[in-house]
Amino acid sequence: MTQTQPRARVELASVPRTVTLLGATGSIGSSTVDLLRQESARYRVEAVTAHRNAAALAHLARELGARFAAVADADAYRELKTELSGSGIEAGAGAAAVVEAAQRPADWVMAAITGATSLRPTLAAAERGATVALANKECLVCAGALFMRRAAAAGARVLPVDSEHNAIFQALSAGRREDVRRIVLTASGGPFRTWPLEAIRQVTVEQALRHPTWSMGQKVTIDSATLMNKGLELIEAHHLFALGMDALDVVVHPQSVVHGLVEFRDGSVVAQLGSPDMRIPIAHCLAWPVRMGTPAPRLNLARLATLTFEEPDPIRFPALALARRALAAGGAAPTILNAANEIAVREFVGRRLGFNGIPALVEATLNAAERHGAIAEPQSVEDALAIDHNARRLAADLLPEIAAMAS
Repeated sequence: MTQTQPRARVELASVPRTVTLLGATGSIGSSTVDLLRQESARYRVEAVTAHRNAAALAHLARELGARFAAVADADAYRELKTELSGSGIEAGAGAAAVVEAAQRPADWVMAAITGATSLRPTLAAAERGATVALANKECLVCAGALFMRRAAAAGARVLPVDSEHNAIFQALSAGRREDVRRIVLTASGGPFRTWPLEAIRQVTVEQALRHPTWSMGQKVTIDSATLMNKGLELIEAHHLFALGMDALDVVVHPQSVVHGLVEFRDGSVVAQLGSPDMRIPIAHCLAWPVRMGTPAPRLNLARLATLTFEEPDPIRFPALALARRALAAGGAAPTILNAANEIAVREFVGRRLGFNGIPALVEATLNAAERHGAIAEPQSVEDALAIDHNARRLAADLLPEIAAMAS
């Protein structure tokens, strides 16, 4: 560390940072807002977005003093405009308005929009050189090489918000990158970690949504139950940390206290620990390169007493192996994997597909795409979205057959 670095960090901490929240009303957005409330003097909010919850978004925009608010659903524009009447806050609606929010002059952008629709606005923030706190998986799963290449060209900094990737980001500071042997992401194992295979086949939507540790949105909670969430995180880690598949591993850790580990060539293993509270990794990104206080519970290892670890079971949870297969195949395979999984989760939540049908539909879609030779790597956002669209159609076409087999 040079002598000028400590002074630079103090100066950065004393200057208000402008922030934009893409996905302000979701669980990650709400946790971020909680931190902004307690440090209001350090941050100024430029823009906030939501999918369609106009009333909640307008309330946040007023509270945070945002200059611009946008809903992705154009049908919600009239309500948003009415709710913001007299506030002086600009209102927008539609996909272009969400991109506009990302392009507005904020130093730091929270990218917490779920789904492939997150790619265009998140990339818009990166391409203007902003610091992007990446909380969605789809940007890197759907177009990881493209996203990281364009972010680097623009001089953007990508900070991982997912607790596991944020843990790796922190632990990597313990040594040189060339000395890293492997990284290990931890998984809670979800609500069915100890269930036998026959019982897992009969899982209901209500059971799948009862995560034992984390409070998350519906899609991520279902992904955690199938372990697809961890598979998507492996693909993310490949792009975030420029590591090959042999250097990426997963271990099940039901206490969700150790969030990630980095093993170095000398045998040292450095881990990041913390209470299972998303405000901790969000705060790390929000204040980076300094740190800020959070209201998250303090970690008490003596009270926990025991931390346990186990290998994931590929028989009961095949989604993880499917993600590894997509990562090994490369090209458009991860994009197809993600699109098919989104369709499968939607159909499961809609009670049109059994729980074991989720990985079955994803596998069938990957197989069909490979047979058709439709796995070329996307070279643009338009390519990635087209691949995503076609994979969703393919998954929908395969759905009746898979649903019948999985029933």
